[in-house]
Amino acid sequence: MAISMGGGGDTPMSDINTTPLVDVMLVLLIIFLIAVPVAIQTIEKLQIPVMESIESKDKVENLLLTVSTTDAAGRSAGEPGYEGASRSGECRVYFNNITPVTSEELYDRAFERLDAIVQRAGGAEQIMKDPDLIPQVHIRGDVNAPWRCIAGSIYNVQAAGYPTVGFISNPVEPGI
Repeated sequence: MAISMGGGGDTPMSDINTTPLVDVMLVLLIIFLIAVPVAIQTIEKLQIPVMESIESKDKVENLLLTVSTTDAAGRSAGEPGYEGASRSGECRVYFNNITPVTSEELYDRAFERLDAIVQRAGGAEQIMKDPDLIPQVHIRGDVNAPWRCIAGSIYNVQAAGYPTVGFISNPVEPGI
């Protein structure tokens, strides 16, 4: 390897010193080699604790979403012959538990709905004065729907401006 000593002359040295760049890249490589195996570990059999839940006050303004997937044959819920959600199926989101929507449509409809509620309340300042006026999103997810479908729905409604997202589940008696 040759190095330039900048031996005089009227022109400035235009060579780039790559040593700091190589040092930084080696450090990043070591960090990623350590971090990636830890990040991709998954928990297959997760037992979620059963707890007594408190029923929330349901308001007309709350947005209700149903998240499911297609079955093994590619049929959506509501179609004849539907056999239930498949973990490998395509995500299906139903706006207000009825209308099927895509991710873009979910964002647009959620934003329009929230904007109309805020305008009806008299603007963002007015609705912020009374937190009970702020609508929530309640997601009813199929037990077999993969997390990618649920997380995509959460992302879209929060991006649309809904600050609170909750889940609807079947009530379980404590002690069972």
